[in-house]
Amino acid sequence: TGSSDPYCIVKIDDETIIRTATVWKTLSPFWGEEYEVHLQPTFHSVSIYVMDEDALSRDDVIGKVCITRDMLAEHPKGYSGWMSLSEVDPDEEVQGEIHLRVEVQGSQRLLCCSVLEAR
Repeated sequence: TGSSDPYCIVKIDDETIIRTATVWKTLSPFWGEEYEVHLQPTFHSVSIYVMDEDALSRDDVIGKVCITRDMLAEHPKGYSGWMSLSEVDPDEEVQGEIHLRVEVQGSQRLLCCSVLEAR
């Protein structure tokens, strides 16, 4: 139909932490959702998967972005901007970007993640 029903899943080291709302029938979703999660000191990465909800079969993975602990350390005041999606399945072509704001606050390692929009 030329559109998707996208939502995002946020994982910390392969453990699902957050699922955004589904935005129906669009290729340019706006979520504007913000989440705060306490990070374990030993975490390695935060991955955000953009999914396409499908009522008749398994949901499709559109693509993902991965933010490593090293990347967060390189941006001590946080990262804000568009990140290109990468493929999850090497046989699938991926096009698209997701707009995020991510920062780690304080000694308690509070991850503040804003999932804004995609295109």
